[in-house]
Amino acid sequence: MRDQFPFAVARVTRRWRKMLDERLKDLGVTQARWSTMVYLQQGGEGLTQRELASLMAIENPTLVRLLDSLEQQGLIERRPCPNDRRARRLHLTKAGVEFMDELSERAATLREEMLEGISDKDIESTLKVFHKIMENAEKQK
Repeated sequence: MRDQFPFAVARVTRRWRKMLDERLKDLGVTQARWSTMVYLQQGGEGLTQRELASLMAIENPTLVRLLDSLEQQGLIERRPCPNDRRARRLHLTKAGVEFMDELSERAATLREEMLEGISDKDIESTLKVFHKIMENAEKQK
């Protein structure tokens, strides 16, 4: 079972993303774009591009392209950083907030469908296992 574990986690993750992608298709965003929006919202408004890239564990040039497209769609805006003229702070626009509300609603529906028949106790145990795995991974750095 230990051999199967990482592959099972990867399959569930891929399936979740694929299903959510399908449910967000009509909103005109790719997985890369909606996941960037999620990280921005979770990381807190006003992150710099560098902070967001670090949070997402991607390279800054990759993020810049994503942010350019999100800005063109009117979902985010870059504002000057008062403390550093070279940096830009990232903020959701009104349309971005509305998009995130819709994404959250659709994601919650999908989550409930995928977790159907699984008890809160089992979910809690699973989360404890994932947290321990992440703890172990951090020790390996």
